[in-house]
Parts: sequence; C-alpha cells; structure tokens
Amino acid sequence: MGIPTYGFNSVDWENRVDHSRLRSERLGRLKAELEKSSVGSLLTFDFHNIRYMTGTHIGTWAMDKMIRYAVLPRTGEAVLWDFGSAAKHHQLQTPWLDDAHASHTHGDLNGHEPHHGASKLGVGARAGISTLRGAIHPDAKQAEAVADKVYEVLASHGLQNEPIGVDIIELPVLFALQAKGLQVVDGQQIFLEARRIKTKDELTLLTSAASMVDAAYEKLYEFLRPGVKENEAVGLVSKVLYDLGSEHVEGVNAISGERCSPHPHVFSDRLIRPGDPAFFDILHSYMGYRTCYYRTFAVGSASPAQRDAYRICREYMDRAIALVKPGATTADIVAVWPKAEEFGFANEEAAFALQYGHGVGLSIWEKPIFSRLVSFDNPEVLEAGMVFALETYWPSKDGWGAARIEEEVVVTETGCEVITKFPAEELLVAGQRYYGVDGPINLTRDSQSHFNTSTFDHIGNKG
Repeated sequence: MGIPTYGFNSVDWENRVDHSRLRSERLGRLKAELEKSSVGSLLTFDFHNIRYMTGTHIGTWAMDKMIRYAVLPRTGEAVLWDFGSAAKHHQLQTPWLDDAHASHTHGDLNGHEPHHGASKLGVGARAGISTLRGAIHPDAKQAEAVADKVYEVLASHGLQNEPIGVDIIELPVLFALQAKGLQVVDGQQIFLEARRIKTKDELTLLTSAASMVDAAYEKLYEFLRPGVKENEAVGLVSKVLYDLGSEHVEGVNAISGERCSPHPHVFSDRLIRPGDPAFFDILHSYMGYRTCYYRTFAVGSASPAQRDAYRICREYMDRAIALVKPGATTADIVAVWPKAEEFGFANEEAAFALQYGHGVGLSIWEKPIFSRLVSFDNPEVLEAGMVFALETYWPSKDGWGAARIEEEVVVTETGCEVITKFPAEELLVAGQRYYGVDGPINLTRDSQSHFNTSTFDHIGNKG
C-alpha cells in the first residue's frame, strides 16, 4: 500500500497523524534505550533530542543557542528547563509533561503525592537557561546553576552516583557537573539509537515533508531560465515551502554552471546561463521532520558531457536502491559506489558526502551513515522502519558541470519505498524551448560544450 500522504489539517473523518501517540512512542523508544544502557540518566541540550524526549518546540531561532535542557532519569519522567516564558507556556499547553509526573508512583520532586490537577504543578517544565554560549558572564555562575538543577533531579531519584549521558554541552556546564561529582559520559548514541527506527507517525510526517519539496521542485522547474540567479531560486523554494506550512527552511543548496565541479555546498548570486547544469538540495522541516532532497536540471539545453554525467549518477543511485532491504548493510550499499579516485579525489575523506547516505528524521544527519570512508569497517544493518537519504554525484568529463541526485527511502519488510517523487529518472531540461528556422533546437546540443569545441580536453587544454 505504501505510506499514505494526507492533507495537512486535522479532521474527524480520517485517521491521520496521532500526535499523542507520536510523543508517547518516541519517549517509549528513548526510555527503552536508556534502560538497556549503563547510564542512570540522560541530559540533552540538543534541540532535536529535547523535542524527541519532551514533545516541545519554541522556534528555530533557538536551535544553535544551547539555552534549553532536559533530563530523563532512568526511574522517572523527563524534566525540561526552558527559556523564560516558554516554560510558563509549556505548563499551560503541554500537560503531558506534568501528567507523566502526576501518574508516577514517586509523586513530584517535593515529595507531594500525585493529585488531580497536577498539570498546574509545573514539575515537568520549569524556567531555566544555560550560559547563552558564554554570553552570560562566568561570574554570574549560570553554569553552576544548571548543574545544581540537574543534580537536584538526579538526587531525588538516587541517581547522583550513576553515569549521566549527555549529547552536546558547553564546557563550563560540563566542568560544573563534574564539580558536583557527576560522571558525565557520551549519551548521544543512546538518543540516535532510539531515533534510528521511525514510528508510524514519524513516517507520515517525513513523507509529508517530502511531498512539500515535490511541490517546490515543480515551481522551480517552471521558474528556471537564463537570467535567474541562484539566490532567486533559493527565495522561490523557501516561499513555496513556507506557504505550504513548513516550520523551517533549513537550507536550499543552489549550484549552477562551473560551480558544480567541485561542489561548493553553498549558493551564490551567480546568474544562470543557457546550457548550464544546475542542481539543488532542499532541506526543510515539517512538524520537526526534515528532508534532504537533491535534483539536477539542465537550463535550456544540455551538453553531451552533462547528459553522460547524469546517466552515470543515476546508475549509481539505482544500483544502491536495488540493494536496500532488511538485513542488508551499509557496506553492501557503498560497495556499488565508485572509489574517490575514480571521480577525481585523492581519498574517501576528500570526497566525503558526494557518494553518501544518511538517516533523516528530526535532524540530518542521523543513523545510519553510508560512506566508503567508514561503512566497510563499521557496517550497520538495515532494518524495516529506517528512513535515509542516498546521494550520488558525478562530474562531467568536460570539467564544467556535474550531476547530483538524492532519493529518500523507507526500508520496508520486503525492500524499500522511495518517498521523493519529483522526476529524476532522466536529466530534465528546464526553461523555454527555442526554435530555429528548421524547428525546435535539439535539447542535447553538440555545440554546447563550454569550451566550444571537442578538440579541448577536460581541463580546457587544446588536444
């Protein structure tokens, strides 16, 4: 049947995303991984891990601030410290944080027994900030205040002598936790293991996010023509996504012409010209769930070299997708991709992320990772419910352009389902059709070499 694509509204006549189930199943997976681990609690400053643990969100402006934090004790429920009035908002609008404490047999942190109306207690969401990445003067002892708050929760559960797993952290806060006698260890792997397999609702949200990019590519294909700038394409895509309900357009990678090889990973104000290759990566978030979704176009027409580069890029993609199924490994996938030296790089580290794969969820990149740099020595087994993006790249032999394709796939019980639907089987030519005296100009133009003659080699030296 495949993963359904719903409308974005909530309705009474169709079973769409169940947000209560989404929150409880995510937290359940995290608690299960915590239980299997050797740590007594988890402490998170990572925006996406906080959302996974607590089901809260205060806007993308806070993603890089490390101002919020939450702790999950092995024997208790999550406690969140949030930025100023956001904590008050959570107490009013996110009752699941307090209700979990109210239903816990240990009562709240002050020893009170659970009682009706516990959502007014505010035990699950509290005001509290970190150091604002050092902007608050060290003499204000804000790092020590964070450590005190965390220690109080752990002590109330008798976990102060157990290791505490942390994902990312500011050094002053780390030192303050250690000064309290807490043993701080790496907790990021616990979070990533929990997030590795997606729930039913996560799959729906990821598919919805991809469907929005389908629409953005449709508008972009209509828009592309000579005279358009890369940054204009970025603006168009961003508007389409926000109009459709995107929560955050994390980035639009717009690369054209000679900028395609080597791939610079950043857009510019370059003017797109006739015959240019242009590839784009669209990264955005719908209800927290992200996309990473490349497509390549030729504008006006394509050179034979660009056509061939795209064919090779697509072939490597198809070989990889054909192998995706439960029980296969990341090593199996990367084995069908070319070595770095085959497409102009000294080694796999220098070519990293060109032939690549990565998990997609509340963030990119998640587990599993596909790369010839790491996957042969550290293969990961594919399981049903994983969602990841596979990316391939190939430079054109004229040294000018390149092709870049990316597909997001869901591992099913019998294979996989591709959820990125905008056409990519063949190189698409965007822009107006041109007519000569004998009719339409061929979309593959032998004279379209950017060195204007086949007697030049791939770096422009006359042969």
